Amino acid sequence: MAPGCADAAHPGRQATACKLVAMKLSGQNLACVRGGRGVFSGVFFAVSTGEALVLTGPNGAGKSSLLRVIAGLIQPIAGCMALEGGDPELSVGEQCHYVGHLDPLKPALTVTENLAFWARFLNGGHAGDERGRIAAGLEAVGLQDLAGLPAGYLSAGQKRRLSLARVLSVPRPVWLLDEPATALDAASQQRLQTVMQGHLAGGGLIVAATHGPLGLAEPVELPLTAFSYRSDGSAPDGDAAP
Repeated sequence: MAPGCADAAHPGRQATACKLVAMKLSGQNLACVRGGRGVFSGVFFAVSTGEALVLTGPNGAGKSSLLRVIAGLIQPIAGCMALEGGDPELSVGEQCHYVGHLDPLKPALTVTENLAFWARFLNGGHAGDERGRIAAGLEAVGLQDLAGLPAGYLSAGQKRRLSLARVLSVPRPVWLLDEPATALDAASQQRLQTVMQGHLAGGGLIVAATHGPLGLAEPVELPLTAFSYRSDGSAPDGDAAP
């Protein structure tokens, strides 16, 4: 199990292979350009073991892009990422779970088959107690009774819950969540809070983009402001981007 990972499916209970390690995820002077347009520039942040960093701001401010930069899906044009206390043989992105806006599910596969695919894919073929973790993940998001149902029959909220169950199938210390509460009803939002609090209690880290509260105690907030600038880093009027 990766350092800093609790058994998030059962908050407060540590998995036997879990070893808590002080970790710190940081970004230094990050800048991102997409489609020739600058999205953000000069972004600094740091979040440590057991902490959550909440990205806030209007649409277009770069919240999703920053999550993708951390995940290694987008290369920043400036700045760097670091994960102190992580596995030095792995990149930052390889130690993260990323849950984006889209739910990556195959409609013809059952709920269990979808989760099993992701467990094997994300774990590099090392199954371990795959069946147990899949069952625990489905229970944590309240989908255990739908385990044999094809994913194509799930509601939007149920598909979102299945996507979130992926982070429980393979332990990783950093969770990157983009609007994780989208399409969730009140009961499912409570389950999400419980799972996130369990991950933090076990020494994990969370970076989440959101337009509303996630129910986490004392998260660190990083407000981003929508600001369009040219790819050379200058503002339309010639001033430097913030």
